[in-house]
Amino acid sequence: MGKKTKKSKTVLRLLKYVFTTYKLQFFIVCIAIIASSIVSVIGIQFIQKLIDNYIIPLIGQQNPDFTSLLQAIIGMAGIYLVGIIATYIYNRLMINISQGILNKIRTEMFEHMQTLPIGYFDSHPHGETMSTYTNDVDALRECLSQSIPQAFAAIITMVTVLISMFTTNIYLTLVVIGMVIVMAFVARYLGGNSSRYFVKQQEDMGKVNGYIEEMIEGQKVVKVFCYEDENMKKFDELNEDLCDSASSAHTYANILMPCIMNIGNLAYVLVAVIGGILSVNGILSIGSIAAFLQYVKSFTNPLGQVSQQMNFIAMALAGAERIFKLIDEKSEEDDGYVTLVNAKIVNGKLTETEERTGLWAWKHPHHDGRITYARLKGHVQFENVIFGYDEKKIVLKDISLEAKEGEKVSFVGATGAGKTTITNLINRFYDIQGGKIRYDGINIRKIKKKDLRRSLGMVLQDTSLFTGTIKDNIRYARQNASDEEVIEAAILANADQFIKHLPQGYDTIITGNGEGLSQGQRQLLAIARAALDNAPVLILDEATSSIDTRTEKIVQDGMDKLMKGRTVFVIAHRLSTIRNSDLIMVLDHGKIIERGNHKELIKQKGMYYGLYTGAIEID
Repeated sequence: MGKKTKKSKTVLRLLKYVFTTYKLQFFIVCIAIIASSIVSVIGIQFIQKLIDNYIIPLIGQQNPDFTSLLQAIIGMAGIYLVGIIATYIYNRLMINISQGILNKIRTEMFEHMQTLPIGYFDSHPHGETMSTYTNDVDALRECLSQSIPQAFAAIITMVTVLISMFTTNIYLTLVVIGMVIVMAFVARYLGGNSSRYFVKQQEDMGKVNGYIEEMIEGQKVVKVFCYEDENMKKFDELNEDLCDSASSAHTYANILMPCIMNIGNLAYVLVAVIGGILSVNGILSIGSIAAFLQYVKSFTNPLGQVSQQMNFIAMALAGAERIFKLIDEKSEEDDGYVTLVNAKIVNGKLTETEERTGLWAWKHPHHDGRITYARLKGHVQFENVIFGYDEKKIVLKDISLEAKEGEKVSFVGATGAGKTTITNLINRFYDIQGGKIRYDGINIRKIKKKDLRRSLGMVLQDTSLFTGTIKDNIRYARQNASDEEVIEAAILANADQFIKHLPQGYDTIITGNGEGLSQGQRQLLAIARAALDNAPVLILDEATSSIDTRTEKIVQDGMDKLMKGRTVFVIAHRLSTIRNSDLIMVLDHGKIIERGNHKELIKQKGMYYGLYTGAIEID
């Protein structure tokens, strides 16, 4: 798709926002802009009448009567008042329109972002995405509220002034048009280069923001490895690119107006000279010359404004393209039709109910119209699963495993062996390229993703907490949970004790992903959240790998309580935490090379034995 076609589609898409919601307001804006421009032209025409019809006839009179002059000035003041009101109306309405459109766009962006697959966030820097919400949206705001109205007003003014110039004197008008052609070439060259660099400036700013966001998140790692100098080199490269593009953009933009103004001044001088000659020969009146000189200013100044505003419009369109690119990103596909419902047993049969009974069932509609219910047990099976994040590079090769209801299944292996990938496939963060994954005998592709994930609890190594109270963060798992249920979950997770010692207990506000809390405390809150969720299947992804031994005992005790009666998948570096697993699987380069419980694997004296005894270390 060509750049012009792409920009045209972006413009049409923006106009769609205007005409679907603000059609009447935008129509009033156009009328107000036209009225304001016409008033400015009438004001110039009044100069001619003022000089020729009122001032010159009064010259030389002994007792001049200023009544008619005063009436004309009062009438013109009334016309100017109309212009002021029109200008206020279109500026005020454009602010409302632009803010309304931006509100709608931000909402669409955020709503759509919730539907994007995990793969999108894994492959796009978070800072660049944030830059779309901030820099690109702000550029669009400035364009909608200022640049477009000013450019439109300038164009209308130029058209009305040009018509008035032709009716005043065609020769002087041709002189002005000749100078305008020169202006147009200058504006095209300077404005085109400026627009190009403004677009690049927005792109470079997104890269800088993305890098800064990464460095803020990884500041501890930076400090530990003394990587400050290397980071500065990378930042200097990105910052230098931004500096170059911004400098070039603003250089061209800043010299544009002076060039246009000086060419306009030259046109002004030529008109004054030629107009003076015409006046001496009686072809033009003094009032007409004065008015025409004002026409020149009123024509050349808007041309400079239009050229300058085109830079901001180009920058806004580039931002709009990135905004729409985010909105157009493909949503996570979900072709599932099996749902998770509350159930109860009536006459020995599972029946759907509105009440929260603690008993869950899969609601399975069939092609013949029948609906069957199967109790949610947590029985997970992998059948010859093949998967790669990139289809050309396979990560998991022919994986088969079975986790029966209530079993604890653990995965061991080096980094990159595929442990976390397996858990990502259970909750369908990614879809497999081959084989099948069954959940309680149902192919998980048939289960709606939202319902599938409702049945899975997760405690990750990196705990995500959100700004709000401790209570709200635990309740994130189930929004309608009562305070009593939240406290019960915290007690189960061994989090209650430290929470009570916080300044406001469960109502303590935490910010910045749990600033002020230790890693162990954050992990206990994550366990409490999972406990409140009360899902039958639990995934623990190296949940104790980043906490000290003493805290690990508290966290492990909380997790042991949480794991009772559930099917559990555990990824762990510390093999002491998985000795009691019903099934341990050792992965290497995407394949299961050993499987069995702790005793069986020790007897085999293979890789697991080497890891457990310390003869082999996990990378």
